[in-house]
Amino acid sequence: MRQLDALRKLCLALPEATERLSHGSPAWFVRGKKTFVMFADDHHGDGRLAFWCPAPPGAQEELVRTEPERFFRPAYVGHRGWLGVRLDVDVDWGEIDRIVRDAYRLVAPKTLAALVD
Repeated sequence: MRQLDALRKLCLALPEATERLSHGSPAWFVRGKKTFVMFADDHHGDGRLAFWCPAPPGAQEELVRTEPERFFRPAYVGHRGWLGVRLDVDVDWGEIDRIVRDAYRLVAPKTLAALVD
């Protein structure tokens, strides 16, 4: 699946990022511990191809409000400010890269976060 392959490439390009299955789907971690992206393919029948990630304060609310066709509040982690990002719509991979990098910076140790331009 090309969306998963493209997302995987962005995530694994980040310092000390690893991938493993989490709850049956691919997920990416910093130093094998902290999750920064979770892939979701029709999660519990929601019909979406997407990923979930932590977002800077206020970003989830703003994006879901202004672009609900592209962004959503994901189950389980949405209350913590995580963002759901659809991959089954017209995708701007430059924007996806920025979102993934922001998510990484939010969970990575300062020394690793500083390595991400």
